[in-house]
Amino acid sequence: MADNQAIFTRGNLFRHISVMSFTASIGLMAVFLVDFVDMIFISMLGKAELAAAVGYAGAILFFTTSFGIGMAIAAGALVARALGAGEAEEARRRATNSLIYGVVFGALFASSVWWNLGFFVTLLGAEGETKALAVHYLQIIVPSLPFLMVGMIGGAILRAHGDARRAMMATIWGGLVNAVLDPILIFGLDLELTGAALASVAARLVIAVVALIPLIRHYDGFDRPTPQSLTVDLRPILAIAVPAILTQLATPVGQAYVTRAMAEFGEDAVAGMAIVARMTPVGFGIIFALSGAIGPIIGQNAGANLPDRVRGAFRDGLIFTALVVVVVSTLFFLSRPLLVMLFQLDGMALTLVFLFAGPLSLMFFFNGVIFVTNAAFNNLGHPFYSTIVNWGRHTAGTIPFVMVGAAWYGAPGVLIGQYVGGAVFALVAFILARRVIAMQGQAPDSEPFARQARLFSLFHHRR
Repeated sequence: MADNQAIFTRGNLFRHISVMSFTASIGLMAVFLVDFVDMIFISMLGKAELAAAVGYAGAILFFTTSFGIGMAIAAGALVARALGAGEAEEARRRATNSLIYGVVFGALFASSVWWNLGFFVTLLGAEGETKALAVHYLQIIVPSLPFLMVGMIGGAILRAHGDARRAMMATIWGGLVNAVLDPILIFGLDLELTGAALASVAARLVIAVVALIPLIRHYDGFDRPTPQSLTVDLRPILAIAVPAILTQLATPVGQAYVTRAMAEFGEDAVAGMAIVARMTPVGFGIIFALSGAIGPIIGQNAGANLPDRVRGAFRDGLIFTALVVVVVSTLFFLSRPLLVMLFQLDGMALTLVFLFAGPLSLMFFFNGVIFVTNAAFNNLGHPFYSTIVNWGRHTAGTIPFVMVGAAWYGAPGVLIGQYVGGAVFALVAFILARRVIAMQGQAPDSEPFARQARLFSLFHHRR
């Protein structure tokens, strides 16, 4: 029997945020931890070009995954608001159509990226054998994007129902499959980078299946799609998905510039940055999960017209972020000797990892602020604010700061500049979010995304 109650409209908000974030982060960290272990295994092969290839490929995979995150945000926001308003049938319809559009758009996006992998990797600064290795790695993984989309959208719908545990289990099972296959394929069958890629594809298939099963069994989560229902939901989905995707794509674009800037300092610097990139989601998986976890809480309370609880959720989300960052940064600092042993660090790679596993990781609080404000924008009818903030943060908040940092401090300055620019735009995001939240309850709107949907309608008719 379906359980479609809006559970976040009652109870302690900080507890909701903590439970949703911790459970979601366990699933996320299962996947991130496997990526982390991948890097350890690849480092053990003793080939710097392999670690650098993974660093370049990671920027492209971040780019493709960001497309999936945008579609998942749209699905979660629409389903959560429908549940908050007591519209179970509408929630099922939107879940169904979000999944269908996610698979279709994901396949089209993956194919366009696949045909241009050489161009993208060259754009990042990869050359010679490193470029060839990165392209080969990506040629295996990128076609599996539609399966990842199914898993991500399914997990977002589960979180919209308040079922963070089952959403967590999907990614945990995927992570376990990846962890088991990695050593078998990389070392046992001597496939090296190819083995790591095949293990990732298998994990994506498992995540998709495990995310769908509870939605069908426990929530009666999908309807039979019809041309009419697909047409009805296309504009509301695009009204959130397009700005959300644009928002998410800003991150890999900014990261691509950072990768290229770091490439100027050699493969050792790129390898060090790749290790930092794997450490970040493992350590701060709870903060990454917070954006998806707090969204349904804000969405359900907004749908139920409870502005005080919306404000409370936003405030508690920021407090939660600060506490997590302090704890994780301390653990990073204490783990420095272990990191040297795991990754056999020396030279510039050692410098960059120690810089991050110290004062720089405290700056991740500002990334968390942006995550929380993006969730507020996406669930309160202003998804384009997320787009503006993220593109600003990853262009004006990245390029000049990285340029100055690199000129003053070399490779470490690249990372420093990236985080300082993020802090500036976190302040901008906070001010905007406070304004949006203050408007809650002043001028109720039965369809908070009506303005965006009308814009898409106008564009469609003009064409």
